[in-house]
Formats: sequence, structure tokens, C-alpha cells
Amino acid sequence: LAAPSLLLLVVFCSVALLLTGNSSRRRKTFSPSLDEERDGMAKYAYAPLSVEEGGGRRRGRSPHDAAGAADSDDQLVNERMPMCVGICVLLAIVYVLSRTGGSGGPALAPQQQAGGAAQNMPAVVTSGTPDVAPVTSAATRPSTAAGTAASAAGSTPAVPSTPVSTPVTAYAATTAAAAAAGNPQEPCNCDGLVDPSTVDMGTLRAKALESTPPHIIECAKADANSDQSACHLPAEKRYAALGQKGATLWMTGCSGAGKTTIATALEKKLVKEYGKHVYRLDGDNLRTGLNRDLTFSEADRAESVRRTGELSTLFADSGVITLVGLISPYRGDRDMVRKRHEDQGIPFYEIFLDVPVDELKKRDPKGQYARVEAGELKHFTCIDDPYEEPLNPEITLKTHELAIEQSVDMLFRRLEKDGILEGAPKVSPPGLPNPDGDEIIDLHVPPELRSQRIAEAETLPKVLITDVDLNWLQVIGEGWAAPLKGFMREGTLLETIHFNSILVDPFNLTGNALRHETKTDFAHFNDRQAPQRVSMSVPITLSCTSYTKEDIEKSNKGAVALVTQMGQTVAILRDPEIYSNRKEEIITRMFGVIDPGHPYIQHIDSGGDYLIGGEVELLDRIRYNDGLDKWRKTTKELSAEFKAKGADTVYAFQTRNPTHAGHAYLMRSAGEDLRSQGYQKPVLWLSPLGGWTKEDDVPLDVRVRQHEEVLQAGTTHPGGLDPETTVMAIWPAPMVYAGPTEVQFHAKSRRSAGASYFVVGRDPAGMKGSHDAVAHQDDDLYDGDHGRYVLQNSPGIGDMKMLSFVKVMYDVSDNVMKVPDESRMQDFISISGSKMRLLARNGAVPCSPTDIPTDLVEANCVPSGFMVPKGWDTVVDYYKNVDSGRWTPWSRPLVEPPEASRTSSVGTFGHTDYELKHKEYDSFWHDIPLRPSGEGEEIINLITEIPMYITAKMEVNKKAKGNAIAQDVNKDGSPRYYTYGTPFFNYGLIPQTWEDPSLLSPQGNAGDNDPLDVMEVGSTPLAMGGIQPCRVLGSLELIDEGETDHKIICISLADKDASKIHSMDDLERVKPGHVARLMDWLKRYKTSDGKPENALAQETPTTAREALDIIKETHERWKNLCGKGESSSYAALPGTDGFFLSSPSCKGVE
Repeated sequence: LAAPSLLLLVVFCSVALLLTGNSSRRRKTFSPSLDEERDGMAKYAYAPLSVEEGGGRRRGRSPHDAAGAADSDDQLVNERMPMCVGICVLLAIVYVLSRTGGSGGPALAPQQQAGGAAQNMPAVVTSGTPDVAPVTSAATRPSTAAGTAASAAGSTPAVPSTPVSTPVTAYAATTAAAAAAGNPQEPCNCDGLVDPSTVDMGTLRAKALESTPPHIIECAKADANSDQSACHLPAEKRYAALGQKGATLWMTGCSGAGKTTIATALEKKLVKEYGKHVYRLDGDNLRTGLNRDLTFSEADRAESVRRTGELSTLFADSGVITLVGLISPYRGDRDMVRKRHEDQGIPFYEIFLDVPVDELKKRDPKGQYARVEAGELKHFTCIDDPYEEPLNPEITLKTHELAIEQSVDMLFRRLEKDGILEGAPKVSPPGLPNPDGDEIIDLHVPPELRSQRIAEAETLPKVLITDVDLNWLQVIGEGWAAPLKGFMREGTLLETIHFNSILVDPFNLTGNALRHETKTDFAHFNDRQAPQRVSMSVPITLSCTSYTKEDIEKSNKGAVALVTQMGQTVAILRDPEIYSNRKEEIITRMFGVIDPGHPYIQHIDSGGDYLIGGEVELLDRIRYNDGLDKWRKTTKELSAEFKAKGADTVYAFQTRNPTHAGHAYLMRSAGEDLRSQGYQKPVLWLSPLGGWTKEDDVPLDVRVRQHEEVLQAGTTHPGGLDPETTVMAIWPAPMVYAGPTEVQFHAKSRRSAGASYFVVGRDPAGMKGSHDAVAHQDDDLYDGDHGRYVLQNSPGIGDMKMLSFVKVMYDVSDNVMKVPDESRMQDFISISGSKMRLLARNGAVPCSPTDIPTDLVEANCVPSGFMVPKGWDTVVDYYKNVDSGRWTPWSRPLVEPPEASRTSSVGTFGHTDYELKHKEYDSFWHDIPLRPSGEGEEIINLITEIPMYITAKMEVNKKAKGNAIAQDVNKDGSPRYYTYGTPFFNYGLIPQTWEDPSLLSPQGNAGDNDPLDVMEVGSTPLAMGGIQPCRVLGSLELIDEGETDHKIICISLADKDASKIHSMDDLERVKPGHVARLMDWLKRYKTSDGKPENALAQETPTTAREALDIIKETHERWKNLCGKGESSSYAALPGTDGFFLSSPSCKGVE
């Protein structure tokens, strides 16, 4: 054999020599070399090579070098000839040696050569080989059944003891070789190649994995501020766009434990019910492709787990929820997969399906355990091959004790709890939902910046907010209306009233991140819609008058200060957007009914003609100082409290009435239902309405005090609630009684604080129509079933779930409220809300537990199990004293009045019972002198009734003893407030003056029968009831409903500008526009209450001299009133009946 072979080698070398010369000549006609083509290709950033690339290459010649190339061809052949001869000789020697021993003995294996230098190299096949490799039969490879049993990567192969008849399958050459290697009795048809039976692939793989390829680097992920400049999108943006996070659920356990069954059911739930991207990896889809080259050796099983782990890491990194179902019996292999996920920051859940072997043998869905018992299968995992149980799995499923749905729910709850089913980062505690917009909203100014912001607010235009507006401001600032960060701009309002939702882009996927914090632009629109729709059904707007609008537009500050009715600056609103208040459109879209007498519709109608939108900063926590602030908690505080109680879900129960045992039964039943769904500790949120409510609703303080007794009773009474699993917190928003529209906001705002479930009753947020209603006078405005239906199907409600009320009645057999038993309805009585109110008004006492009458009203008793006893006492106290005025109907701030030091008060500031008296003078009106002692004629005493910024209409009570400063009232007896805007002046009276109604002006208008009014134009608020020396500058003559009402203009001598201002001209010079603002206020301040404009007797103010003459005249008239002037009888003066004049300086003490 050696001679012919050697001859072939000589021929080969000769041809090579000839080609050496010809190849150099052919280069003259070649196109540019491959290297040159590569120079024009795109470059990629790979890791540096260990050896300089191309350093030893010969570059191809370009065409202009061709002429000189021929001269060197012969030289090139001469240079290469010795090298080619040497190569040929070397090849001949190697060939002869490789054939030595073909008939005379075995050749040395590489492991036996060179001192073991090739220890890991396979042996060379020495036997003859056929021309065609055979196909694999059932006798030469594992049976199909056994393969399936062990197909979960790394499962121990079940080796058949006898051949199994299966169809013959043709494999590729490599597969055939592998099959042959599995049966060493068969001859190896390797055609001179490496004998696979001698290859340790596991060792080779391990060696390869230990080394890092020098020219491969991992793609870097993009940082948060870049997009696709790197290999991967930032995870935050990817997950936000997909609406989920990637994760791997690695299900491990013995064959038959239910891995595929549970994974399939979970995949179906996630994909079909929640629209999530999910993929399952198991032996079936891995062994047919990625792992088809692997056998069931221990090394190949480890490699199968490794490959599956790498694949699941990539899937999960891409945002796919990856379900892996493999036996994967070895703990070390699984731990390596876990580490790979952890290194990449990808959630990994090891799920152990813990089922006893005896149970598995009973199930035996594929008959494999029976075959093991029969001795047909050997080395079966969990039987005669080991399975290493997880030491600390994230989840253990004992599927023999759980229904399939229960196992799936456990996995689903864990994914939900960890935020995997949400694309946004988890910002709320585990188990609690993210607020809408996936951002915790807390708009309170940080403490370190508070003083700076307060100082800034003093320089800004002032915007008046009502107490209802203050409720809404609290809702915004504390995060209840997330993602809203201010009062609605026009675009946001339009989305709200037309769609009951808004589009948001919290991660700026489409460039719309700031769409709700930017002034509405109707001329330009983004080409792409924001990707996420969140619930927002109720308009949250701030109205203003033209007075405030013009004040803002004249300012160059770019922000306004929000000031309450009591003069407290509570927030700054940035970048104000002012737009028309289209009241009819808002009311129509919001309520869907026509009822001008509806209380919140009246509130909207009473607002200004303009709306102000813009983002807010709260200068401090909003407090109401009504004894209930401890129950007012922000969304952040509530989430923290739920977390502290270990809540894995929260269900909210809204209350508009006292809580009786029927309510308690429903709340407890809801908790039991949630526990049956797999929750470990559902927490109840008892959530009484706290904002504005209509007049006939049960007051807030009554409800809260009654709820306190319910919690105090705990589980000792059927009407009690367990304080360990209950949190009470006031919901701050006003009620708007908009039925199905409003209930969506009720649910959405509870989710902002951590609730996943909302308990919904019949006709939520509804009310009866007023006498002005077109279609439903004194009847429900909305169908009782519509609220629940709309809520369940509303846009943007997301995964918020509803728990519906059921009808409960009182069971006289055991004194417990429950769902009635149809078989013994005679034992159940109904106690409606109207009946409860009647019993409370009558002061009903507890009935005998063993003798409950059918007519409770006639017996005037209430069943002992209907309500906790002390809670019932609270309700009775209210209904028996409903008109006492000592209740807190809703959240309205109780503010310490800014009283002067030498005064004292009784009652509540801003309420009709408030009175302020001077400690040294019997009467503000009569006993304080007209002028300070020792001052000139132009200085008068100003008594401050209404300090600057306060809108509560305070005035001296002419009829009350002592003429105290008291709260003025409207015709219906309610407290009167300015609504036009925030007063920019201090308002008061000049003592010992009186505008006599018998004195007519040149226009024929009588005096207004009051002391002379003063508008002080300084820069700071003055204390109420204080006596302040004030320089007279001039006056304005107001014609108010046919009466003359002079307004004296003065400036306090203590003001910083007093030395500069001595006249109205000086006022205009120092404070440009101030006079015009005063005139505007006087003419239009009643228009916001629906009244016509006032008129001025003249459009220019009087001089100081003319004002002093008015003061002199009214002082003389006061003397007449007191019987000290020229008039002989004050009693004959018109309109003085009932005046208190019995003070030392007037008529004297009687």
C-alpha cells in the first residue's frame, strides 16, 4: 500500500509546483483581493485580538502593479520550490505512519503518544468502514417511551432491558455515530474518522466553557438615557412597552408531578386572560431541536440544563415570562442556571413540585412507573436514579393536595405580587398594585425648601380656592388622582369628560411623557398616541373669575399662590393655563342627567367663567384640625401601613353611613373569599368619605366615631371588625353624586393607595333627583345596577377587581346578619336605612335577644346584633340632636382666627356661632374713638373686620350686645364668603360713624345704615379686631342695590409704604394699577354670586379732603343715633330698630 500512496504524493506535489507559478500569473486578471473588499465593509467593535491581525498577509496587487509582476514570477517559483518539496516529503512520512499497523497490529492512540500531550484527544478508528453509514434502529437507541420519560433535560434515561419495536429513523451522520457509540457491540462505521465511543464530550464541553473566547464580547445594554445605540434597549423601556417583565419559572420535580400540566394552564391564563407574552420550554420542544444532539448521560443532562438555562435567560431578558418544565434532577445544575439569571438581574423562580413517589405511581400517566416496577426500565429518576430536591425553592406546589387551578393561582399571585405582570418598575409594596402612571405622587415641598417656597408664594398672584377646591388639592397632592400632578389643563379635561380616562406615557416611549404637564396646543399634535390608558372619570378643575384671570395675565411670575377662604396660602401652581369654563359641556358629559337642583351641579354653575390648570406644590400637609386628622393618611402612608400589616392584597369598603352588622358580614365574607383564592393576609380598608357631601348625609365625624367603636369591639360582636386585619383611613375627595361616572374614580383612587379590590353596592355614588330634575324628581337619578356594570367594564380600570354586595338580613335565631336562608325566611327581618334612621331618632334601645318583635318601630327597640352597642349610641346621639350644629359634616379646615391681642372670641371661626369682642371696650362701634389721641385730622382709627386674603365676610353686629365682630350670613342663614377672588386689602370700619339711611345722595341713594367702611391698602394682613391708626387717602362711592356705601381708602401708619403714600395719586405712583383693582373689585365682587354689577357714583376716587368731609358727616350722624347730636330723638331715625346702643360712649349703660 505504501508504494502507490507514495507515488500519489509525488504527483500531488508536482501539480502543486506547477500551480505555484500559474497562480502568480493569474493574479494579473483578478479583482481586488478579499482584504480590500473587507476594507469597504462595516466595522464592528470586537475585543482586541491577541495577535495583530493581517500582520503576515500578502496584499493582493492592484491593476497598476500588473506590469511589474511578471518579472518576479520566476523568482517567486524558485523561492517557493524548496518549501513545497519539504511539505510533500512531510506528508508522505505522515501518511506511511498512519497506515502502519493496518494488518500488523494496532497503532498507538494519541493518549499514548508524546507523554500524554494529547490526553483528551479521541482514539482513531482502525477497523474497516463501509461506504454508507447505517440508519439507527430501535435496537441501537433508547426507546421512544423511555426517551420521553427522560426528556426533561437531564432526567436519567430509562434503559430498556429488552429491545423495543419502534419505527426505524434515519439520522444525520453525526447522530448515527452517536447512536453507534451508545452500543459498543456494534462495529463503528466511521470511515476513518474519530471513533465517537472514545470521545468524552462532557469533558470537552467543560474544557471549552472554562475558557473565554478571545474575540467575543457580550453586547452592552443601553443605559437609561440611550435607545438603540447599544445592543439592547434599556430594560425599563422594553418592559414598559411590553407591559410586563421577563422572568423564568423553573419547574422541577419527578416525572408525573404535573410540570407540563401546571405550566400549560398557567400559560393559558396569562396569555388568554391577561394578554401576556409567555413561552414554555420543556423536553418536547427542546429535544427536537436545540438539544437533539444530546444523549442521556450525566454530562449531557447537565449540558441540556445549561442550554435551557441560557435560552430561558435570553427569553426572560427579552421580556418573555418563560416557563421551564424539566426534571433537572441535580441541584448543582439548577443552581448554575439560577446564578446565570441572578448575574443578569433577571427574576428566577425555582418551583418544586413536591409529590410523593407513591402518588406518582398512582398517577403514572405514561405507564413508566409500571414498567419500572416490571423491571423493563432501569435508571429511572426518583426510583433508582437520584433526584436532589431544592433546598430553598421560591414556591413549593404539592400538586397532589391542590387542584390545578389552585396551583396556577399560587404562581399567578406570586408574579402579580412581584410586579412581573406590570411593565413598570414596582414602586408599591409587594402584593399591592402600582398607582396609575406607575409613579408614587407626593407633591409636598421638601422640608428643606419650605421656607423658600413660602417666601416665593408671598410674591405671587393669589388665586382663591374654596373648601371644596381644598379637598381636590389634597386629592392631587397626596397622590389619590395619580398620575395627575395638578389641576387639569384643558386637554386633560377633554380626555376626562369624553373618555373617562387619559392617555399617559410615563416612560416617554412615544415622546408624550409631559403631555399633561404642558399647555394644551390645539394646533400641533404628536404623531403617536401615548401608549397607556388610565382611569380618570371625574374632572378635577379650579375655577376663577375674570378678576383673577387678569391679575395672573398681568403678572410675569409664571406661577400663582393658592389661598384658602381663610387666607392660608397652601400651595403654588406652576405655569398656569387659563381657559374657558364650559360649564354646560362639563355637566352634561359628567352627569348625563338634567337636574339644576343637583348640589354638585350647582357647585359647578357657581364657579368662575375660567379654569386654571397647572402643576401644584403643597407648602405643607393639609390639616383640618377637626379632631379627625389622625385618620387622614396620604397614599404613601397607607401603603406603608398595609405593608406593616403584611397585606398581600387590600380590599376597600367605602362608607357613607354608619357600619352595621350587615356591612361587617359583607366585609368579613369578602376577606374569606380572598383567602380561598390563595391570599394569605388580605387587609380590609374601611374608607369613609371625607370630602364635601350634601347636607342630608350623615356627618363625617359621626361616621368616624361610630367606625372607631366598630374597630374597638373587634370580633367580640357580629357588627365588629378585627383591627389586626383592618385599616381605617378617610378618603379625602368630595362626593359629586355622578353615579356610574363617579364610581370609577372611587375605585381608581383607592388603587392609588394600594387596593386591588373595591366593594361595590347598589347605586354607588348616586342620589335622588331634586325637584328641578327633568326626568327623576325624588327618584334615583341612576339605575341601581348601572354603576357596577360600568365600573367592571370601564376603560383604564386595569386589573382592579370588584366585589359586589349581596342582600343580607337579620337572623333572629342567632342574632346575626347574614344572607337569608330561603328555607326559613320567617326567621329573617329586614332593617333598611330609613328604618334605622327612624329608630335612632326615636332613641331605640336594644331588644331582648330571645324575643325580637316583628315591628321594631312600634316596640322602639333595635336587635342587639344589629350594631355594636357604643356605635349605636353614637348614631342615636346624632339623630336626636341633628340640628344642634355641633357636627363636622365634611372636611373643612378649622383655622385659628388671626385675632388681635386684646380681643377674645367664642365659637368657630367661619361659622355662624363665631363672635369676637374687645377686652377693653364694650363696643367696637361705639366706644373706640374716631381718631387716635394726638393725631391729626387725616388719621383715623381703623378697626379690622376682615384681614387681607380672608374671604369670610366678617362685620360688626349692630344688634348684638357689645357689637361683636361676627360672621355675616346669606339669606338662607349660611355663612357668607367672598367668591370673586382673594381680597388684596384689609377691610374694616371707622368707629363712631354711621351712614344714615335718611340722608340721600345727589343721585337719590340713601345711606346703607352701617358704620363707614374702610379699605386699607397696605402690604400685609392686619389682625382681626385690631385698632390701627390709618392715613386717609380718599374714597370711592359705591352704589350697592340702591344704597350709598362709601369706602374710605387709607394706609396703615405701620405699613412699609406709609411714608411714601399720602394721597390717591401717591398710591397709584407707588402701586401702579392698585386703584383700578379696587374699583373693579367694588363693582364686580358680587357677580360671582350671580348678582348684577354694582356701580360707582363716579369713576374717579375722591381726594383725601373730600373723604375727610364724609367721615365728619357720618360721625355727626352717629352722634344723632346715640342721642348726642342735634337730633332730638334717635328713635325716630329709620332702620335703627334693634340696634345695640347701650354702651358707655353711645346711650350709656342701661
